[in-house]
Amino acid sequence: MIGGSPKRYAIYSIGASILTLVLKFGAWGMTGSVGLLSDATESLVNLTAGVLALTAITIALRPADSDHAYGHGKAEYFSSGIEGVLIIVAAIGIAWAALHRFLAPQPLDHLGFGLVLALVSSAVNFLTARIMLRAADRFDSITLEADARHLLTDVWTSVGLVAGLAVIIVMPEWKILDPIIALVMAVNIVFTGVGLLKRSVGGLMDDALPEGELEIIATAIRSYTGEDSSFHGLRTRKSGPKRFIDFHLLVPGSMTVHDSHELCELIEELIHSKLPRAEVTIHVEPLESETSYDGKAVGGACSASLGGSCPAISPDSPLSPVSPTSPPPPPPPPKDESGE
Repeated sequence: MIGGSPKRYAIYSIGASILTLVLKFGAWGMTGSVGLLSDATESLVNLTAGVLALTAITIALRPADSDHAYGHGKAEYFSSGIEGVLIIVAAIGIAWAALHRFLAPQPLDHLGFGLVLALVSSAVNFLTARIMLRAADRFDSITLEADARHLLTDVWTSVGLVAGLAVIIVMPEWKILDPIIALVMAVNIVFTGVGLLKRSVGGLMDDALPEGELEIIATAIRSYTGEDSSFHGLRTRKSGPKRFIDFHLLVPGSMTVHDSHELCELIEELIHSKLPRAEVTIHVEPLESETSYDGKAVGGACSASLGGSCPAISPDSPLSPVSPTSPPPPPPPPKDESGE
């Protein structure tokens, strides 16, 4: 069963692409419009992208193993990258066909019925895209989002195409508008492909999380350490739906291992509540030691770059050793009078 799985929505996309492919190629066969041919070609790309998305999601859902300790989430970036390339290739083909039709315009037939088929296929794509966008948000899947955005681009270009061909029905002498519309669609499709490629490369190159999510992390740290908390080496990345977060937290050297561990646990729990599917690693360092600042060489953000400063943990923090509200340390274990 795939119920409740992102794979279900990838299969929806494949089914919708097959249906719209049949409708659009039927519309092109009836009218001979190069614009409708370009639209049908885009549906062929949608079908290929849907198959790739299903494959990538299947791989990405595999659990981590000894050879892939961080999981298989990056498979989604390969899928969206390949989809971007396919989109660009399709756009080049559309532009080439439109250029030939521009140099040698031909009469168009049965436009009315052909446009009805194109509108029906656009409605199918629109409904599928809306469903997939909700699924992408639920599963935090870049593959589903890319597929949905691709379908929406197809919808808007189809609507523009239908509007242009409707003008030709009223004014047949404007048949030159057909290849012009196809060229405009090709340019729009190229932008979509380039955007997907850019996001895919960013994921493969371990781009940091968005600024808003970095602020969430910094706020979580300050929630338990005070506004004057000090941290550095905050490194973040995303692999499919999972986020990986690690940073160095500076605490007073007098803080016990137990207290520093409790502090880290609280911070991690708060980050998890705000950023689901996050894996957080915190390296604790004594604030007073000069070597604690050597970790800045690893790069990443720090408390100063995220709106804070770099002194010690606030004395008002409940977990600060100097706070009047700090819990008393546990009593030492009783001595063994037997001498054993």
